[in-house]
Amino acid sequence: MELTRKQFSILEALATTPNALTQRDLEKITKYSLGTINRAVKELSDLGYVKDGAITNRGIDALEPYRAKRAIFIAAGFGSRLVPLTFNTPKPLVRVHGKRMIDTLIDACLEAGINEIYIVRGYLSEQFDQLLYKYPMIKFLENPLYNEANNISSALIARYMLSNAYVCEADLLISNPKIIKKYHYTSDFLAIKMDRTDDWCFEEKDGVIVEEKVGGENCWQAVGISYWSEADGHRLSQDIPDVYAEPGGKERYWEQVPLVYRKANYKVAIRECFAEDIVEIDSFKELKAIDKTYDI
Repeated sequence: MELTRKQFSILEALATTPNALTQRDLEKITKYSLGTINRAVKELSDLGYVKDGAITNRGIDALEPYRAKRAIFIAAGFGSRLVPLTFNTPKPLVRVHGKRMIDTLIDACLEAGINEIYIVRGYLSEQFDQLLYKYPMIKFLENPLYNEANNISSALIARYMLSNAYVCEADLLISNPKIIKKYHYTSDFLAIKMDRTDDWCFEEKDGVIVEEKVGGENCWQAVGISYWSEADGHRLSQDIPDVYAEPGGKERYWEQVPLVYRKANYKVAIRECFAEDIVEIDSFKELKAIDKTYDI
């Protein structure tokens, strides 16, 4: 049985909190009114999903279609903006305060119970093998096209793994692992609300992305992490190769498939995060500002 959004939000809160929750607790977490929560809890109790303020095994089973099952890291590129470090090291393996950037992503996924992890690699691919000492569950996908195509080529390689999956740029630095969630009601992109940005951003209507562009005001700045539902993952496995095969397809960014070129096939939500949760280090200058050991 498919859950309503309200039922999902309440079950998610109960499933991700170790203690039983009162309806007042659920009001604070979900932001729904007490009346709405009272009705939804009664529906869930009648279904056998909730009992005495806690989720039941049947409730956990009802959440299973919404669980994040895998993560794909896009890590094939050269990382030209972090030269000279990337002459010898792929950007995701660059250390910030002694920790590889990609480790912050992998650790956040593991904390959310996501153990099926794929890394799409290309440039200096053999260096990623060092991750296996700490993360033996990782599987690698080889992208031989990374030097002649944009990151849509990495999505093409991973296209059959995109259902119930996170897709992450692998050169991000996460300081709040809670932004990687165990359950999702719909496909979504993490983004930061901005008064103004010169970066990639989204316009939204009723919480759904309606436009992707570079630069804007009163918009949502993209941070390079998205989640794809089972149905949307299946659609992407068909739409990505179709867009890639079109004239100019190799030059496109992978997320332009659902947000631009096959936009009618998807409704992708915005999921809010904050500037202190995650950092994309775009230049060696920014890296030096964050980690003074590079400022020599």
